[in-house]
Parts: sequence; C-alpha cells; structure tokens
Amino acid sequence: MRGLLDGLDLGGRPSRMLFVHAHPDDETLTTGVALAHHAARGDEVHVLTCTLGEEGEVIPPALAHLEGDGPALAAHRRDELQRAMAVLGVTHHLLEDADGAFRDSGMAGSAAAADPRAWAGVAPEVAAAAVAAVVERLAPDVVVTYDAGGGYGHPDHVRTHAATRQALRTTGADLPLLGRLTPLTWASEDHAWLAAHVPAGEGWVVPDATSEYAGDVVPDEVVTRAVVDASVVPAQEQALRAHETQVVVGPGWYALSNRHVFRLAGREGYARLDLATGRPVGEAS
Repeated sequence: MRGLLDGLDLGGRPSRMLFVHAHPDDETLTTGVALAHHAARGDEVHVLTCTLGEEGEVIPPALAHLEGDGPALAAHRRDELQRAMAVLGVTHHLLEDADGAFRDSGMAGSAAAADPRAWAGVAPEVAAAAVAAVVERLAPDVVVTYDAGGGYGHPDHVRTHAATRQALRTTGADLPLLGRLTPLTWASEDHAWLAAHVPAGEGWVVPDATSEYAGDVVPDEVVTRAVVDASVVPAQEQALRAHETQVVVGPGWYALSNRHVFRLAGREGYARLDLATGRPVGEAS
C-alpha cells in the first residue's frame, strides 16, 4: 500500500495536511496514528473540527454534570481537544461561518438535530462553503476525512464527508481527498487480539462483522494507502486520555461510552476518494 503523500511532488518541502472531523476526539480515534506520524516527521498537520460535541455522553462520574448541558460540555470538550492537539503536535481549527460555530446533531433520530445550527441539518451548500473557506485559507496538499458512510453512520460524520468532498469540488483545487477505511484482514486480526486481551466479565463489547462500527471495513484491495507506525501509539494513547469525557484507555485498547472496545494497533488504512461519487478510487500499490 502507498503512503498518504505518495504521488505528490512537493519539491522537497514538508507537506501541509488537513484532516476534517465532526467532533472532538474523532481526530484521535479515527486518524490519530496518521496525525502523530506526520507531525513527528515534520509535516504541517492541521485538524478542522466541525462541532464541539455538545451532545456527547459523559463517562467519568465526576464529570456527569456536564452531560446535557450543551455550552458547558462544549467548553470542556474544547479544552480536551486542545490538550490532545498539543500531544499530537498538530494545529487545530474550529469550523465557523458568519453565524458562528456549528452544533453537534447528536445520534440519528436525536432531538438535537432540530437545532437550526445542527451540523447534519444545515444546508449542504452552507456546510460546503464553510469547509471550502478553510481549504482555501490553508491551501493543503492533501485532505483527509471519513468515507462516504461516515465510518459508522453518525449523521455528523456523513455530513462532514459530504461537505468536505463538495468543498474540494467548489474550490476547484486539484487535491487528493483520502477517506479512512479498514482492510478486512486488519479488522479480523484486531477482533482476535481484543477477544484475547480485553478483560472478560466487565461488560466490554468487542465489535464483530455485524456491528455498526464495521461500516468502514472493506476488502483488503480497496484500501490503497496506509500509515503503519507503532512508535506513535503512546502519543495516541496520551491524546485519547485528554478526551476524558468520551474515552476509556486500557492496555493496547480504548473504549467508548457504550463500552465498545477497539484496538490501538498503530496502523490506519485509507483510500483516495472520487470527488464526484465519494467512492474509493483504485490505485496501483
């Protein structure tokens, strides 16, 4: 598989990369290996977050009072995000337009989606224009976001993918758009590892092929690019610990508020996406 920057002629300069995510913690959960890897090698890495995650569930009992208090949770998660970004060594941007920041839409069917500033509900052209403004200002060499299904179908993830894809089409920038995908072989290996290493009898759930979290698992040949770097896992773990309201970190794994566990394997798969359809584009290895 190719690296994320393969095929780019940068004239010997460090690359400028833009990763677009829906909520705080998504950047570290989904692309933390790539962020830490490219920052460590000297690339200029930027993260754009589209909302502050006001609708997130809160894990630690000591912080339970934040759940359901949108402004307070947003402020806390923004602080978490800044700590995580410092650990990973990347630059952060919050998506805004003339009317301010966008709002977390909550899970599918949530009442939060009715808010006029809910990210999943704003007009597609408004969402794309906001992302396009950041792309034009930063002039990245490559843009990274979710696959068309948003990883596991969260409405804000799906909107982030669509807005990012439309933003690149709007700007006319000849930029590669990469989507995060997981090869089936890796998913199978990770499932076996988790089944053997996560403590039994404590209510942890290891997702399998039927889980909604398997939405980004694809045949191996679809994944044409990858970042494999076990040396950055400690940085990813530390960044995940910064997202204290959302994530529990165990030895070699992490868990979400629903107690689903995932492996910290030091590897992430990607594919270049077609700007017109959002589907992966076949590439030579």
